[in-house]
Formats: sequence, structure tokens, C-alpha cells
Amino acid sequence: MIYLYILHNNLKQSAKNLGLDGNFIFQHDNDPKHMARNLKMLCLFHCKQQLYTPPQSPDINIIENLWAILETAVQKHKIGNKAHLKQVIPEEWGKISSDTTKKLVESVPRRLEDIIKVKGHATKY
Repeated sequence: MIYLYILHNNLKQSAKNLGLDGNFIFQHDNDPKHMARNLKMLCLFHCKQQLYTPPQSPDINIIENLWAILETAVQKHKIGNKAHLKQVIPEEWGKISSDTTKKLVESVPRRLEDIIKVKGHATKY
């Protein structure tokens, strides 16, 4: 339910902030929470185009790159307990610039071309 809430409340605004408005392809991996009925219904009405990809595939799925950026930033803190971690994660997530996200989104066509060139094997991404 949290994923659905985040997606519902942020998808359109994030697309707009990236200059995509309604012209974007929403990428899914095969994670079970991405396949829930409620999410499928939300996407049916709000995501004109969808792309299903393998789970945890950084070659295709840019969220894996964002998680890596976040993890690197969080590791710079001396986390002593769960409460501190819960404080640091949103702070560091908020520091990831829209330019970083935009560059990752813009890299998708190159990523797909590279994957085709290497016939599905790992790429530099």
C-alpha cells in the first residue's frame, strides 16, 4: 500500500518536473508489489505506456542506480541506530538533484541500445 500511495501521489508531479508530463513510459520490474491489482488499476488509468523489465536490473532499471546513489550518501553518515537511519534516508534522498534523475532517464535509450549490442549481457550501467 505504501508503494501505491507514493506512486499515486508522486508519479504525475515527477513526470511534470522532468518535462515529461503525460508522455512517459512507466517501467515495472517483476517485483510482486508492482504486480498487485490496485497498482495495475492505477497504471491502467494514469500510465499510458508501461515497460516490464527483469527485477534488480541496473542496466535497464534506473531506480537501481538511484538506490546506489542513496546508499553511498547514507554510508557517509555514522549511523548508530534505526532512528538515525530513518532520519538520514529522507534527507539524503531529498539531496538527489532532479538533474541526476533527468540524466538517468535520458540514458535509457543508450542503455537499451547497449543491451541490444551485447545481446542481453551486462553493460557498463
